[in-house]
Amino acid sequence: MTELHTGTPLPQKVSKPAVRALHQHGIFTLEQLATKSFKEVQAYHGVGPKVLRVLEEALSAKGLSFLTD
Repeated sequence: MTELHTGTPLPQKVSKPAVRALHQHGIFTLEQLATKSFKEVQAYHGVGPKVLRVLEEALSAKGLSFLTD
């Protein structure tokens, strides 16, 4: 059965390894991403500096941001 995730999908510019890492941590939408800190996401295997910039820009465009420590 397919799970439905309501919210803004992750940007298409995010690499496949990074998407897999985010999915492993239960992150399928920008709204779910906004519940995590920058440092937490940065530690995920497959998420590098370029992906973090893309994610920050996508969050900002939706008026969201990473959780502050």
